[in-house]
Amino acid sequence: QVQLVESGGGSVQAGGSLRLSCAASRYTYSSYCMGWFRQAPGKEREWVASSYGGGKTYYADSVKGRFTISRDNAKNTLYLQMNSLQLEDTAMYYCAAASARCYIVSDVRYWGQGTQVTVSS
Repeated sequence: QVQLVESGGGSVQAGGSLRLSCAASRYTYSSYCMGWFRQAPGKEREWVASSYGGGKTYYADSVKGRFTISRDNAKNTLYLQMNSLQLEDTAMYYCAAASARCYIVSDVRYWGQGTQVTVSS
């Protein structure tokens, strides 16, 4: 059974930092593109960042330069380092695994349970 287990969410003031983690099974981690999505109340789920096994990373324009996606292959863990957090970054953040296009919600095959990030002024 594929499991994606997120951790690291919480509350932080604007300008602060948080690091999210997503632990995955070895098969999932090595076989799929891994990414992060987020969903704010009343809004659609949106793509945040993706990491491919070959090392390429991609970011949504809204987080480029502030967020960094990375992998620890020894631990089968995906990370999202979030710096300079803004009020509009408040959302539930989801780890995702997809066969190819892990920047499209409908292509995601597996989702984590989500971890809440709340940014306050």
